Amino acid sequence: MSEPGGSAPEAGALQRPSAETLHAAELAALAERDARTGALVPTGWALSPQAVVDFVIGDPRHGITAKFVGERAFVERCVVALATHRGLMLIGEPGTAKSYLSELLAAAVSGDSTLTVQGSASTTDDAIKYSWNYALLLDRGPSLEALVPAPVHRGMSQGKVVRFEEITRCPIEIQDSLLSILSDRVLTVPELSGPDRVLHARKGFSVIATANTRDRGVNEMSAALKRRFNFETVRPIRDHAREVALVQQQSDAALAAAGLAVRVPADLTDVLVTAFHELRTGRAGDGTPVEQLSTAMSTAEAVSVAVTAGLRAAWFSGGAPTGTDLIEALVGTALKDEPEDLSRLRSYFSRVVASRTSGRAGARWRELYAARQRLLE
Repeated sequence: MSEPGGSAPEAGALQRPSAETLHAAELAALAERDARTGALVPTGWALSPQAVVDFVIGDPRHGITAKFVGERAFVERCVVALATHRGLMLIGEPGTAKSYLSELLAAAVSGDSTLTVQGSASTTDDAIKYSWNYALLLDRGPSLEALVPAPVHRGMSQGKVVRFEEITRCPIEIQDSLLSILSDRVLTVPELSGPDRVLHARKGFSVIATANTRDRGVNEMSAALKRRFNFETVRPIRDHAREVALVQQQSDAALAAAGLAVRVPADLTDVLVTAFHELRTGRAGDGTPVEQLSTAMSTAEAVSVAVTAGLRAAWFSGGAPTGTDLIEALVGTALKDEPEDLSRLRSYFSRVVASRTSGRAGARWRELYAARQRLLE
């Protein structure tokens, strides 16, 4: 979309640039590497499979940053799935970066991650396949000029990856509209006649769908549709150091993008990630059982809390974030709609946080414990 002056906005003016815009230089470098080395690039793809994987998980030797924390073999399986005549289904707990991974894959494979269907109870066929410009429809009748392509139609005609977010939030009959598309790679437009009636997908077309495991049972996928997807589970980050590094990197970048010269101190980030991990898994580092919260204490939520703490400190405290800022930022994350979560959090503070407040190493935990009343009021 253009600004009033008619030119496209600079990436720095956007709240959240698409992956292909934000990482345009890396994508260009990988394409140049493919050309230089003679790497095999599948028809319809922008990059070779090797380059796609490197783009997602990083290649420090060639200046490619890591964007997703996961095993290389897992990302390779995802890339292979996109080269088959089956779709890729990413499932997992909320906040495990399923949507972000699908965006990165679409950006690397197609150079375009914007062909997206957002699944919900109100999603219709029109939002998936196509609709009509009714003024042209009345004037000229059914025609390609009157047809308004939706993401699946555009992905098939352009040979690009389509992202279907939260597919299990859609009614089953809407989900099953993908059956013939995924099996035959054909979309029929019954209103048209002649060769325009049937759209055959160009090479490069595929579908990446995402679904939260907590949504199972909402609109369970049919067995027929499941057979047309390769399922891959996106799991929470298990390596503590890598999760801390990711939260630090993402929060630093978000605060810098906001024009602030503040960052969450590394030891406070470590405390944040530790608390989230323990409340997510139900076990403290020393093996003490911890009552899990109903909220998904994910890495994405941890980044959000870190950024919120940084903003609060910069705007209202004038310094680096402290445990008090972290507690204030936790309010909207840990306490959402389950009254029992308040007592679970109280238990965590009294049994786990309180035990870590001694000595120099416990300074940040002391800050957190001292400010607990702000969270529990």
